[in-house]
Amino acid sequence: MTTTAPPLEIASLIAETEAEIRRLVADGDPATAGVYEMCRYHLGLDGSGAPSGKRMRPVLGLLAYASITGDYRPALPGAAAVELGHNFSLVHDDIEDGDRERRHRPSLWTVYGVPQAINTGDMLFTLSRIALHRLTELGFSDAKVLRLMRLYDETCRLLCEGQYIDIAASEQEAPISVERYFDMIGRKTAALISASIEAGALLATDDEAVIARYRRFGWALGIAFQLNDDLLGIWGSEEITGKEPTDLARHKKTLPVLYAFEHAGPEDRARLEAHYRDPAPSPAAVAEVVAILERTGAREYTRSEARRYRDEALAELAAAGVVRDDVRAKIEEIIVSVISA
Repeated sequence: MTTTAPPLEIASLIAETEAEIRRLVADGDPATAGVYEMCRYHLGLDGSGAPSGKRMRPVLGLLAYASITGDYRPALPGAAAVELGHNFSLVHDDIEDGDRERRHRPSLWTVYGVPQAINTGDMLFTLSRIALHRLTELGFSDAKVLRLMRLYDETCRLLCEGQYIDIAASEQEAPISVERYFDMIGRKTAALISASIEAGALLATDDEAVIARYRRFGWALGIAFQLNDDLLGIWGSEEITGKEPTDLARHKKTLPVLYAFEHAGPEDRARLEAHYRDPAPSPAAVAEVVAILERTGAREYTRSEARRYRDEALAELAAAGVVRDDVRAKIEEIIVSVISA
């Protein structure tokens, strides 16, 4: 690699992460080419022009590394691992939730069947581990690579725990508590974003205090990201987000709903319970639930919590004391674009 660091353009970070991933999902043996085709389909790297997602997690990891070192390129294998790991969970998620669409086109399992989709998810997980081995070729010590693998393994454990809580909660009629919801999204959403950012930091420095700051920055950012998504799932504008807010029609119990269950009066709570028993709620019924959420203060509570965690994240980043100004601007650009609450 050259000694001159390339400009920190988000599009370049995404393109180079995808190039790293393409190395891993290219066809090999003709007999097994199909599984790599399925990987590329799900990742949006099949040449169809289909949406491929924001790649937010790997970009944040690369920016974390660059914020300390000035360059992002040595951390690309770690970024690829993060994105592959995230997508293995999405493949399995779609099967478990019965979601027939992912990024505005049919989910992998609806095209290739459940058994092959499960196997493809397993392949993406395995490739996420293989991606990390190239860090050794780039000069990182075995001890550092092993520590990164441990971080990713512990993160996958948290993802599975969070998914267990989510599935178990969906199978019971009574809503989980707000406190339990925060526990779930901490494992299911914040853990991976935190690990992405911590990975970039631990590859860049041996300073444990700095690494801890980046870890906490990522965790708070992950919570803020999920709460913002909860708001958009109910009150988002399709013109801005590119998707219709359908959380209430699909009976999702996100933070605004759980807060309303805990703070609604008897009549409103009864209406909420009736809504979640109705298999096909009408637009008028959904509008009634939105009104209940507004009356209970659920929307403002969720917005204030999203802002609180966003500000906490930025405070942790500032306290690290090592962030380059140019990289800080890019990180804040992402936070503003993703968290609109």
